[in-house]
Amino acid sequence: MKKIILATFLIFTTTLFVNAQQSYSTGIGLRGGLASGVTVKHFISDKAALEGILSTRWRGTIITGLYEIQQIAFDTPGLYWYYGGGAHIGFWGNYRSHPWFDDNASYTVIGIDGILGLEYAFAEIPFNVSLDWKPAVNLTGYSGLWADGGAFSVRYIF
Repeated sequence: MKKIILATFLIFTTTLFVNAQQSYSTGIGLRGGLASGVTVKHFISDKAALEGILSTRWRGTIITGLYEIQQIAFDTPGLYWYYGGGAHIGFWGNYRSHPWFDDNASYTVIGIDGILGLEYAFAEIPFNVSLDWKPAVNLTGYSGLWADGGAFSVRYIF
């Protein structure tokens, strides 16, 4: 009976350790999608991270801040799925190439964002890759749902 209790305890604590363990603390890299730019992700605990994104689209700039919960995926070391939310502010002006905005207007938008993604941190090299979907809703300026916020990111991690 003592061996069964000891084995159960060891399996339980090992599982907790594996699920809580992160392979890096900060990553900086490039984000490519319809809105492309720079991404910085920093873990504030074993399972929570803050991500900042500076991106451009339609000759405008968007600054996004996200809070993300990250968990190991499929019991695979280095593979994580994450979800979370945050907010953004964006600035556009002189939209000659934008399909919906007036060419002579400038816009400032403020809104909320969600994020759902999958990330892999390589064990051999200090890089990770992620694929995510980041829908957003603008609350001011040009309001509405922007559901086309998917992107692929590559980050140098340390």
